[in-house]
Amino acid sequence: MFLGIDVGTQSVKALIYDPDSRRVVEVVSAPLNLISKADGTREQLAQWWLEALGRCLLGLSNTHKSGIEAVGVSGQQHGFVPLGAEGQVLAPVKLWCDTATLAECEQITANFGGRERCISEVGNPILPGYTAPKVRWLKNHRSDEYAQLATILLPHDYINYYLTGERTMECGDASGTGMLDVRQRQWHAEMLHAIDTDRDLSSTLPSLAQPDSAIGQLRADVALELGLPKGIPVACGGGDNMMAAIGTGNVDAGRMTVSLGTSGTLFASTAEPIVDPQGDLAAFCSSTGGWLPLLCTMNCTVSTELTRQLFQVGLEAFERCVDEVPPGSNGVMTLPFFNGERSPNLPQGKACLLGLDATNYTQNNLLRSAMEAATYGLRTGLDVFRQQGCGIDMLRVTGGGARSGTWRQILADVFDLPVEVQTIDEGAALGAALQAMWLVQGQRGRTDSLQALLDDHLELDPTRACVPKKESVQAYDQHYRNYLRHVEVVTPLYA
Repeated sequence: MFLGIDVGTQSVKALIYDPDSRRVVEVVSAPLNLISKADGTREQLAQWWLEALGRCLLGLSNTHKSGIEAVGVSGQQHGFVPLGAEGQVLAPVKLWCDTATLAECEQITANFGGRERCISEVGNPILPGYTAPKVRWLKNHRSDEYAQLATILLPHDYINYYLTGERTMECGDASGTGMLDVRQRQWHAEMLHAIDTDRDLSSTLPSLAQPDSAIGQLRADVALELGLPKGIPVACGGGDNMMAAIGTGNVDAGRMTVSLGTSGTLFASTAEPIVDPQGDLAAFCSSTGGWLPLLCTMNCTVSTELTRQLFQVGLEAFERCVDEVPPGSNGVMTLPFFNGERSPNLPQGKACLLGLDATNYTQNNLLRSAMEAATYGLRTGLDVFRQQGCGIDMLRVTGGGARSGTWRQILADVFDLPVEVQTIDEGAALGAALQAMWLVQGQRGRTDSLQALLDDHLELDPTRACVPKKESVQAYDQHYRNYLRHVEVVTPLYA
């Protein structure tokens, strides 16, 4: 059996996958707290992840744990875990959704020679969500801790470090730092200099592991603490989007995944890097040797959950309420920038309700509008993919929002594409377990491609598939254009 771990924003999840029965035999999760401040700060303590992981492993049966042959780890992207020389965490971890680094983004971009040069040389602009400005923020605001900085790690790398004692990264997650040349798959020396012109940061960046390699073995003391077999290999793992690509069978060109989680993501595997000259599409590497161009919105289920909680509506009632409203929410338009936003790039953005009048200002219209708005934001990514010449003929959807049949139908209608859902929909945690299985089977001489392996293990659930409805597609074409017009109008308020 194989253990997949996912360190998310809201929780840590651990699951055990049994390849013989082709099913997940156990899943346990533990919630996480979030440090939020009015200046856009969003942080967690790395110790919280370890405590939550311990609770998850304690909840798994000893019988299943004794049969685990390898571990894979997924983690929220972009978070900055600063380690000292002795491996101690020096400061709270600034997360992907932290928008307090806008000044640092501007400083790095200016040092490097402008936004266009960042994109042309490195592949991506420097955005508040990325790791690079968090490193400079530590230099600017916590100089004592910065002086002790010995290693820069990402969340999944820190869990790998805890499990094995090895300080490593891999190209998929590393490409979300803003410091990796995504075309060459190596750290960009000039960008490191732009982050800190006084210090050579190259010594703080770990080596980059190969996607089919083990980064180490499970330490004996950690194995005892977690109740796992000691010495089992730990796969390189990756960012949550990279692991979700594996978990949804999306590692060959032409496939697209939509993840409806706290953030929303839209990504497709490609054999060559795709660098968007406008910087709207993140030019990321995959964790399987290819590339994973991606669009991320910072407010997906954030939008639906806040609205649902405002009206104190349960999940089943929420679905019924949304179903009672036609496409377009009777003219109500939500711009769900509750945490600022990355797509569009409005780190200081605020959520807006537009199009209200005395007839449409109702609970159900606001509920459906929250769901539609999160979908419109992701649809902008499809437009960019098509501009880049990527042919996409279906969507595979994962994440908490994928459980909603209404949301899946809205996706099909807004994107005008058929929507598929897997029988096992555990996204990033499942992808981490499958990567661990790929590692072990490769060590034993298996020569099949990873895509063939995934096609063999991942089944679709035809009962939850959706196809576009012609009338709704036509209606949503106009509503989506209205969304773009509203975004254009409010952008000057928060730019």
